[in-house]
Amino acid sequence: MNRIAILILLFFVSYVVPAQELNCEVVVNSDQTGQANLTVFNTLQRSLSEFVNQTTWTNREFEPNERINCSIFINITSFDNESFTGTIQVQSSRPVFGSSLITPVFNFNDEQLSFNYREFEPLNYSQNAYSSNLVSVITFYVYTILGLDADTFELNGGTQYFEEANRIATTAQQGNMIGWRGSDGNRSRYRLNADLLSNAFSGYRAALYEYHRVGLDLMHKDPAVGKQSIANAIEGLKELNQSRPNSLLMRVFFDAKAQEIEQVFTAGPNVPVSNLVQTLNRVAPMYSENWRRIQM
Repeated sequence: MNRIAILILLFFVSYVVPAQELNCEVVVNSDQTGQANLTVFNTLQRSLSEFVNQTTWTNREFEPNERINCSIFINITSFDNESFTGTIQVQSSRPVFGSSLITPVFNFNDEQLSFNYREFEPLNYSQNAYSSNLVSVITFYVYTILGLDADTFELNGGTQYFEEANRIATTAQQGNMIGWRGSDGNRSRYRLNADLLSNAFSGYRAALYEYHRVGLDLMHKDPAVGKQSIANAIEGLKELNQSRPNSLLMRVFFDAKAQEIEQVFTAGPNVPVSNLVQTLNRVAPMYSENWRRIQM
């Protein structure tokens, strides 16, 4: 094959192969097991990092600077042979348009993590087959991250990713592990996905879009208008809270956003905040200390 043909082939391959979507830090902490020096934990961490960051999850083209920054922190609390139990904390963020700021999008602590893993076992995802609970949990959160990120740029833009997460959740039920069924509590993976796809919680996704795309992303042009859009998005959550009080998605939103909301409304141009503070205390009373610091 001559040099020109090789260059054409390389160009074609680089053009059609999508870039990976995530820039994800994966940490596996095993301190609580009393066996933290075992190599299996380092192997697991390395394998998960390669799996998440080197797999192509969508058909979209991602430039390196467009990759979604996220983190997966797995805390192993017990370990017996090839059986692992613990928790998984998943976070993601995205840049704010026209600034150097990074805004948190997702912050979720899943306390229902259990899986079997053999050291050096390959991690592979197939859309139509169940591989392992570990693969199911990780891929579920990958598509949830992709969906929430897409929702911040386009109204309901993440639906296809939430639907893929739903397929994963449904298939994973055959593994008989906790977290995948409606009976597994109000903070399960099942509940998170079901609510994201439910019409009853469409207001949450609308608020996610308005908060980011109509609010934060426009603050570099007009901070007052951007802040008012953020306030409007939060007022929309008040209506959702009235019909679905104490919902998981409301907790997910404010676990990610409480500190940022405080910072937005304690700096820059003043906008009316008395109604906003009342709403915040009503829908997210667990963060009342943050709301108290917002200038009345």
